[in-house]
Amino acid sequence: MSYVSCALRVATPRHLPTPWRSPRPFSSATGPTAKKSVPYQKTLKEEGSGSKEPSQPPPPSAEVVVVGGGSLGCQTTYHLAKQGVTNVVLLERDRLTSGTTWHTAGLLWQLRPSDVEVELLAHTRDVVSRELPAETGLHTGWVENGGLFIASNKQRLDEYKRLMSLGKVYGVESYVLTPSQTKDLYPLMNIDDLYGTLYVPKDGTMDPAGTCSTLARAATARGATVIENCPVTGIQVRADDFGVKRVYAVETAHGTIQTPCVVNCAGVWARALGRLAGVHVPLVGMHHAYVVTERIEGIQNMPNVRDHDASVYLRLQGDALSVGGYESNPIFWEEVSEKFAFGLFDLDWDVFMQHIEGAINRVPVLEKTGIKSTVCGPESFTADHKPLMGEAPEVRGFFLGCGFNSAGMMLGGGCGRELAHWIIHGRPEKDMYGYDIRQMTTLSLPSRRFHHSLTDNNRWIRERSHESYAKNYSVVFPHDEPLAGRNMRKDPLHEELLRQGCVFQERHGWERPGWFSPRGAAPVLDYDYYGAYGQKRHGDYTYNRLLGDEYTFDFPPHHDIIKNECLTCRNALALFDMSYFGKFYLVGPEATKAANWLFSADVSKAPGSTVYTCMLNKQGGVESDLTVSRISPGDPSCPLAPAFQGDGYYLAIGGAVAQHNWSHITAVLQDMKFQCKLLDCSEELGMMSIQGPLSRVVLQEVLDTDLSNEAFPFSTHKLTTAAGCKVRAMRLSFVGEMGWELHVPRADCVKVYRAVMQAGARHGIANAGYRAIDSLSIEKGYRHWHADLRPDDTPLEAGLAFTCKLKSSIPFLGREAVEAQKAKGIFRRLICFTTEEKVPMFGLEAVWRDGKVVGHIRRADFGFAIDKTIAYGYIHDPMGGPVSLDFVKSGSYELERMGVTYPAQAHTKSPFDPDNKRVKGFY
Repeated sequence: MSYVSCALRVATPRHLPTPWRSPRPFSSATGPTAKKSVPYQKTLKEEGSGSKEPSQPPPPSAEVVVVGGGSLGCQTTYHLAKQGVTNVVLLERDRLTSGTTWHTAGLLWQLRPSDVEVELLAHTRDVVSRELPAETGLHTGWVENGGLFIASNKQRLDEYKRLMSLGKVYGVESYVLTPSQTKDLYPLMNIDDLYGTLYVPKDGTMDPAGTCSTLARAATARGATVIENCPVTGIQVRADDFGVKRVYAVETAHGTIQTPCVVNCAGVWARALGRLAGVHVPLVGMHHAYVVTERIEGIQNMPNVRDHDASVYLRLQGDALSVGGYESNPIFWEEVSEKFAFGLFDLDWDVFMQHIEGAINRVPVLEKTGIKSTVCGPESFTADHKPLMGEAPEVRGFFLGCGFNSAGMMLGGGCGRELAHWIIHGRPEKDMYGYDIRQMTTLSLPSRRFHHSLTDNNRWIRERSHESYAKNYSVVFPHDEPLAGRNMRKDPLHEELLRQGCVFQERHGWERPGWFSPRGAAPVLDYDYYGAYGQKRHGDYTYNRLLGDEYTFDFPPHHDIIKNECLTCRNALALFDMSYFGKFYLVGPEATKAANWLFSADVSKAPGSTVYTCMLNKQGGVESDLTVSRISPGDPSCPLAPAFQGDGYYLAIGGAVAQHNWSHITAVLQDMKFQCKLLDCSEELGMMSIQGPLSRVVLQEVLDTDLSNEAFPFSTHKLTTAAGCKVRAMRLSFVGEMGWELHVPRADCVKVYRAVMQAGARHGIANAGYRAIDSLSIEKGYRHWHADLRPDDTPLEAGLAFTCKLKSSIPFLGREAVEAQKAKGIFRRLICFTTEEKVPMFGLEAVWRDGKVVGHIRRADFGFAIDKTIAYGYIHDPMGGPVSLDFVKSGSYELERMGVTYPAQAHTKSPFDPDNKRVKGFY
């Protein structure tokens, strides 16, 4: 019989008793073996007839064709049918679940450090535990045995306490337990090294065959068609009259289906399916494994366990356990086989050993427990450990629902519903920005999530996918940064700032300034795979050590350094390198027509004007906030002012979301058929922002133009020279101070930067990074898109009604929804809170009003000028009424951080410079 302890000892080169020194018994014919099979009593493989003929002939046409009969394919088909799309066809090349779904562990944990993911998980749980049984009368295999998260240190328990506080917002029952309470709940557990645990009673497990077969039955009952043994052989794509590529048909081995919409739910085979349509799908295949034990006395009815610090999970399997996890040296599936239905790999015990060690430590009885079977199957993983969803930028009508990083079962219900809504209505209901494939790209089309220089770079994909896999169980700290795939996109000031101690952050492939260390340079080194695959780990790695100092939920050690950057900006001046910003030109005969429709504010002003505005979706949600500057035609060779016919606008957008903006604008231009172009000059231009009460004094020495209020008022721009170089100067601020942005051709950036720093030296100028911007901007009340402003938030809810040209008669995208909301009333509102107690907050804290939970914090930081913690969150009325300003002012508030509540004051205006004097130069 194979024993768990035997696997551990054989795979580990240690000084062990003689009986355990035989070579790798579980992968060698000379030693004891464990059966290679999944633990489920029923799989759909056994239910097949053995025929390779399609279960029914493909129809000639369909509204939607879903490819892939796993968790996502079945969930998407079900939700499409449920939302009224009855002419939907699901194609599976073999049997349902035969790819990566059939061998999944099927765990569902309700709490994650993301409000959107908590909502997605809640819907999956509702589908499998309530909706499907009610619709079909069938049991999906849902087992509600609870979940237990293990903490071996304070930081880990702090993370769990954050999850507990967020769970209260969504009604997820959870409890922090002491080691002794944990022992009472789980008597077989070793608690000697426990710091505490988080117990979630209503977590559970799903059965992949039971869930997917029930989904298929429910979908077909609503009119959908499910066809097994029907592999896809081609995707027909045609260009429309404007040259836009669109899906036309799906070719199969048994006939062609004409359709305007294909959904790629092919799991680890999604890359191959994407290639058929000319769509790049940036994911990698990896081996992912677990073992199933023999019967364990006393394990029945125990909760599932995740011991993150040991990188292991223990899933209840009747009277046994499934043991798996995420290792630091996963095996890549280099050549993905097209014929791998219901397939498993041999388990590599040298790789899997670390999970055995952690499992035995947590449940010691495993040392004497036999191994009944091993399960090592393919899974797909992505560069940021998030799924790939939405419409591909290369081909309209080609949607993705893949790359789920072993979470396809637990996220399937929520993501299937969102994907169905996306297909029908053009966008999801929830904020799915982090999953959106339109963050991705091919060589010719930018996307919303990763730049094309990254997604076609195999080294980058491999490095980032490895790090995401290896760190899957790591504590999610607020200011962590990746070590993999770095230095891919550097702005023109990178080397200059690196020498001055800049500690860089990575956003969208760009290296952007985070903060400045007084101890000198902290370069990001080539990725060392954390010592895996024979790579030598970096020794004295300054950057990694500085990151490690931030692994806390308290104020980090360099809190005072960021404080100095902020207060220097408030009291003198600071220079912010913002070169990673997206910089686009919207030009052409119908540029003004397009701008009027795209932007919520009136931007059709005279050249020289700059307007802060939003872009909305049809539902009135905010797709972006940005600045739009009206420009005049210029020199074709100058990136500061391109030549064009008609009208022109210069768009400056936060770099982390620049590709999201590009994709949104491009889609609108295509759908509305506007005669204009969108040009990207992000790489050609650098951008410096000089902010603070002394900015005018310093810049007047550098710029060849009058900077007085009369000559250069706020929200205007002009072309001028700086240090002999042509620049575009804009009087704007992201931090609430008087200041100017300098948009500079790439080749001139260092020269202009040095001139500004030289002029500012005697006035106390300092470099400052984005950590300072985060603090300064929240202190002033400026919004950050995708933090306190998302596609499911409206301008009225976010306090940005002033960006909407509702007093004009000019139509704009989302106007009808905004007007309808204004007439009906605002039922959720973004509110600023401050706490007197200096306690760090980072978002996800629960908001209490008069003893009831009314929302949670989206974004929080410390405001150094007002010397208080500042937090922004949306609140609602528990009674269901509108959230008026009187409602806001009449309540008594507390913010719950890690289970502890702190009295808070609600503000209806920014607590810093509420009259907005400083940006206008009045100090």
